[in-house]
Amino acid sequence: MDIELLHIDDCPSWVDTRCRLEAALRATGFGDTPIRLRVVTTGEEAARLRFAGSPTILLDGADLFPGGEPASDVACRVYATPTGLAGLPTTEQLIDAIASRAR
Repeated sequence: MDIELLHIDDCPSWVDTRCRLEAALRATGFGDTPIRLRVVTTGEEAARLRFAGSPTILLDGADLFPGGEPASDVACRVYATPTGLAGLPTTEQLIDAIASRAR
């Protein structure tokens, strides 16, 4: 399993996303999986990586939350959560997404 967390420097949500992602990986039995961090700095890089805003989580090269439109600029991402829109997914959403992809 390959996990990559794409983010921009100014994103206020990427650090909490990393913590939640680590917890979700532990909860799904993948706690030893390293998380590669990548800072996206240009629109060209965002387009090439199919970056859907910061933070974007890739599992084996595919967005863990499909439906996020790839961006051609470096911007924040908004996630639909059970309590409304947020700058990052909940730990439970991460657990569900990882578990469904690991089957």
